[in-house]
Amino acid sequence: MQLTHEPSVRLGLAAICLTAHVCAPSLVQAGQKTFGWIEEGLVYPDKVATKFKLDTGALTSSMHAEMLERFEKDGENWVRFTLEFEDIDSGKDVETRIERRVERNLKVRGAGGAETRPVVLMKVCLGDKVYEEEFSLNDRDKMNYPVLLGRRTLDKLGLVDTTKTFTVEPSC
Repeated sequence: MQLTHEPSVRLGLAAICLTAHVCAPSLVQAGQKTFGWIEEGLVYPDKVATKFKLDTGALTSSMHAEMLERFEKDGENWVRFTLEFEDIDSGKDVETRIERRVERNLKVRGAGGAETRPVVLMKVCLGDKVYEEEFSLNDRDKMNYPVLLGRRTLDKLGLVDTTKTFTVEPSC
């Protein structure tokens, strides 16, 4: 006997589907934006236009950084690093040396073992808003996207539609 042919089961499944369909819009706050899984954003301080990957599988956002140099300043842990992006609007390479206070350290485990990455506050523009968010710093040269936005940041943005890309232009 197949359960899907039972009238009570079919009715129950229909009720669940109808309830889910009717309730789903209430989960979306009025005016909440929907972004694609890839978007163009700006990285401050130079407002470099680059591709952001909106990754619901990652908790912490990550940004491409090279030549990391940890140091102490006023009794706190700091990091000096180079942001190197190709500006997708101009096609030019933009390189900036930056110093930031280390907010925390993130231990990342992968196939190659474990490593500790500094997490710093950085400003980025997505759509018409500037967000100051925590980013782990990592050499993402071999990655397709120099900036990855994780769930901690996505929670503040809105929804992600995995069938879409480039739904907004940065206008900060």
